[in-house]
Amino acid sequence: MDNNKFEPLLKLRQYLLTGVSYAIPFVACGGILIALSLAFAPRGANNAPDPSGNPILSMMLTIGVAAFGLLLPVIAGYISYAIAGRPGLVPGFVGGFLCAHIPLPDGGEASTGFLGAIIIGLLAGWIVNWIKKIPAPKYIKPIMPILIIPILSSLFVGLLVLKVIGLPIAGVMAFLGGWLQTMSTGNAVVLAMVLGAMIAFDMGGPVNKVAFFFGAGMIEQGNFAIMGACAAAICTPPLGMGLATLIRRKLWNDEEREAGIAGLAMGLIGITEGAIPFAASDPLKVIPSIIVGSMVAAVIAMLGQVGDHAPHGGPIVLPVVDGKLMYIIAIIAGTVVTALMINALKSLGNRKPAAGSLSDTKYDI
Repeated sequence: MDNNKFEPLLKLRQYLLTGVSYAIPFVACGGILIALSLAFAPRGANNAPDPSGNPILSMMLTIGVAAFGLLLPVIAGYISYAIAGRPGLVPGFVGGFLCAHIPLPDGGEASTGFLGAIIIGLLAGWIVNWIKKIPAPKYIKPIMPILIIPILSSLFVGLLVLKVIGLPIAGVMAFLGGWLQTMSTGNAVVLAMVLGAMIAFDMGGPVNKVAFFFGAGMIEQGNFAIMGACAAAICTPPLGMGLATLIRRKLWNDEEREAGIAGLAMGLIGITEGAIPFAASDPLKVIPSIIVGSMVAAVIAMLGQVGDHAPHGGPIVLPVVDGKLMYIIAIIAGTVVTALMINALKSLGNRKPAAGSLSDTKYDI
């Protein structure tokens, strides 16, 4: 394959993975703190955990929510950083923050979600690189990266978010959320299949977060089944890939097996991004496998009436899950299906494990 032909696409993928890699600790911190605060909280109205009466648990919840609140600025800022270096940080972070706080005529706010943060991060980096190419007098060049570029690029990015693309993207995200809301009143199995596929498709990206935040929003309405299906699907991709490297070790090289161990650890705490290294190196085999596995997990959880009271997934939220046995069964089933399917696809493709690292593996595009 001619790698030069796909170089722009590979660079774009690297920019996105950079943003995701910096966002993962915020997802882990926020989700785990929220899950722990709810796990030890007494039950309140609707039998839901209520940490407000305990100052320590309430503080943990506040910190966890704050960590989640930083996700959009972080992912936009570091995508921009991957493109333009340090000068890209300010417009990326500013644009990401504005993505979560778009003012509406009625005084309210709209959010573009992760889709907007990704788009703004890319635009911020490209705008900074464009400004860098503008000729500047010698006496101005020293202050370009610390003053001129941050100001000009932030103004451009802010204008784009607030006046051009922010509201349309927020509308798309609202439409997707409304579509899922409509489905929740119909066939529960179809909804679970859609949520499971969305969770696994981009492993923490914008499609994943539409499903995740839809489930989290339903918690506030007293519907814990949606988040229960999402929670089972969230951990299945990394757990499935980790299991696959253990049961058919010869299909995987040394670094892939190490990534599998890391995937197992990340899956246990509900971090879907643990499957990203595998999907990046072999997307045509990995992505279908994790989608099917997550769909299986979500459907079993939905049929088993699993309910999750915390906006997070994986075994770590087991203390705040209704229907614990079915939750465990759903995760195990999805994990096994993922592992068997990816190993079968690799065997059928007769693809020998690479001698080098994940980065040396050819991209199936």
